[in-house]
Amino acid sequence: MERRDFLIWVGVGLVASSLPVAIAASSETLTNTETAISFDGDDGFQSVGPVADLDNQGFLYTENSTVGPVLVIRNPAETNTLYAVNPTCTHRSCRVNWIPDKNKFVCPCHASRFDPNGEVVNGPASKPLTTYEARIEGNSVLIKGR
Repeated sequence: MERRDFLIWVGVGLVASSLPVAIAASSETLTNTETAISFDGDDGFQSVGPVADLDNQGFLYTENSTVGPVLVIRNPAETNTLYAVNPTCTHRSCRVNWIPDKNKFVCPCHASRFDPNGEVVNGPASKPLTTYEARIEGNSVLIKGR
């Protein structure tokens, strides 16, 4: 076998072996897109989970929304109002946690603190958390990007 023929066969083998990976990746993307669209309403709100989970846990967290990760809590002062934030700390991208007895989101990496509306209370973070509109409709918690 000549060198040129060998290299052609190696190239064909590489392309053929990567084909299943490409097909799997594209079908996963289509599945996620279809799921996200099925939850979107005409007004742009998306369900991120049941109200029962929010009430049982004191918060509702999902990574699989169309806007990315979302952490939803009830307003500690007025429980009919919801706050929804992207729980990614604006300092070093760690995931913040909701601490109900302190009424704050706290970053476990560098101790940045944010109020329930996502505003910085203590640094080192200097930018607020990204916030979303949130409401309850029926048994679902809905969010919408701003």
